[in-house]
Amino acid sequence: MAHITLQLSDNLAERLAPFRDRLPELLERGLRDLLNDSRTENGLDAEAIIALLARQPTPEQILDIQPSATLQSRVSELLAASKAGTLASKEEAELERYLTIEHLVRLAKAHAYGQLQKSA
Repeated sequence: MAHITLQLSDNLAERLAPFRDRLPELLERGLRDLLNDSRTENGLDAEAIIALLARQPTPEQILDIQPSATLQSRVSELLAASKAGTLASKEEAELERYLTIEHLVRLAKAHAYGQLQKSA
């Protein structure tokens, strides 16, 4: 196992102190999120949406969630194949996953909108 020494600001060190025994896990998660973060001007891919929701975003961040053009295109392809009756079982599972994510994002946006209305 390798040992790494980091220089951190006092503020960050203080915030990390309660997680001292979980630092390798935190670094692994952060690195995974960084490498998988597909945030672009055009939106997010499915994994990035899930990662964002898992980070407990602000209501504004939730309302800003938009799928990437690539994700929108893939879902459109899968929906067209489903309507044509040519969807393979693997593609059916993929479509169901995307539809579940879309449903969760809609619920999160409705909740976020309600939170903003209460605070206004």
